[in-house]
Amino acid sequence: MTEEILINASPPETRVAVIENGVLQEIIIERSEHRGLVGNIYKGRICRVLPGMQAAFVEIGLQKAAFLHATDILCNPDSDSGKVDDINSLVREGGDVVVQVVKDPLGTKGARLTTNVSIPSRYLVFMPALGNTGISQKIESEEQRARLRQVIDNFTQDNQISGNFIARTAAEGVGDETLISDMRFLSRLWKEVQERFKTALPGTLIHEDLPLLLRSLRDLVSPEVEKIRIDSLESWQKAKHFAHKLIPDLNVQITHYTGGRPILDLYSVEDEIQKALERKVELKSGGYLIIDQTEAMTTIDVNTGAFVGHRNLEETIYKTNMEAAQAICRQLRLRNLGGIIIIDFIDMLDEDHKRQVLRALEKCLARDHAKTLITEVSSLGLVEMTRKRIRESLEHILCEPCPCCSGRGSLKTAETTCFEIFREILREARQFDVESLLVLASQEVVDRLLDEESSNLAELEDFIGKTIRLQAESLYTQEHYDVVLI
Repeated sequence: MTEEILINASPPETRVAVIENGVLQEIIIERSEHRGLVGNIYKGRICRVLPGMQAAFVEIGLQKAAFLHATDILCNPDSDSGKVDDINSLVREGGDVVVQVVKDPLGTKGARLTTNVSIPSRYLVFMPALGNTGISQKIESEEQRARLRQVIDNFTQDNQISGNFIARTAAEGVGDETLISDMRFLSRLWKEVQERFKTALPGTLIHEDLPLLLRSLRDLVSPEVEKIRIDSLESWQKAKHFAHKLIPDLNVQITHYTGGRPILDLYSVEDEIQKALERKVELKSGGYLIIDQTEAMTTIDVNTGAFVGHRNLEETIYKTNMEAAQAICRQLRLRNLGGIIIIDFIDMLDEDHKRQVLRALEKCLARDHAKTLITEVSSLGLVEMTRKRIRESLEHILCEPCPCCSGRGSLKTAETTCFEIFREILREARQFDVESLLVLASQEVVDRLLDEESSNLAELEDFIGKTIRLQAESLYTQEHYDVVLI
């Protein structure tokens, strides 16, 4: 597995594309006007306590108050045991608190907060509330785990650090001096945050996470990454300086891209972004996926399509589902889908086939940076899973609800609108004594009233004894109409 990271940087927007074996796997977009808040630390003020929800709203200087649940409050000793202390015993209205954003505002929901602050670097994460040293589960070598634990424990004891560190996956094989330097940097940074909290006003940002350009160097670079290409000279210089200063062991070639083609035209990244906004995903075999994203959950339906197989129906279904499992994992990362996800694989009778498809799904998701949880195939043949939602999906960043259908994905037919107009005319004619009525509607609706519905319109005129006039409005949608009394 070889990886490459392409960074398209401009003043209003930064886009980072993760390429694996020549195929786009992940696209992260950050706009200067709408920078993500995850990782930011604020001095918050409790503005409202909700005992019925065991939560509180916190003012951190945003348009909407942020949400803090009792289980995310550091001083709650039972948060890990499943019990939740009464919120009134944990916070009080008007109190000040250090909070960190763990989820960006999504739709109508405000940001999600925690008081369990964590500050990451390239190799470590400092957590002031952590009692014991933590080691990434992806580091499998017992020798490495023991070494990292020893280095961290020695540093925290020698420097009397309040809190502890978690060794990230990137820390495997990194020299002791580099780790110690990282720990010094994080402990100094936390002291600065504490000092700012003492003097800052409530609702003030006291620590901001890195911009996407530098965050991608910190979080996305793995041993498989061979090259990072950046198309902006200024951004390339910033990245080189950041890597030299804070990630001296970063063994990756960071180059300034000067090619004639736009950088995201490489590997057809721009085309893949457009495809990731569509409902239908074509599979190489001829099958396809239908992906529907709603506020409650995301549903993925697998279909054989044009794939007819070669041996028998069960084998055809199995091959389609195996291909779909890989495609689904890629689409989850590419579209940044989170929350509850329901996958409707094609029904399989063979229990071994079900297990193999599920294992294939788990294996592909192992490369995902976001935390995932998968259940077994349900009695209805569905696979239920969750993927940690931190930032908005690709669709929410790049798109907005259709002004014609308000995001429903469908419009009332011209016929339906005509019948609604007939009912409105009857309602108005009975309520008001007027000589005539003027119907304002879209061209499609007016055309239907003059053609297919002309006899019904004439009968309605005779019934109410009033003239009905029609006027097409170019700005009206097919659902929009007005009945004007004259």
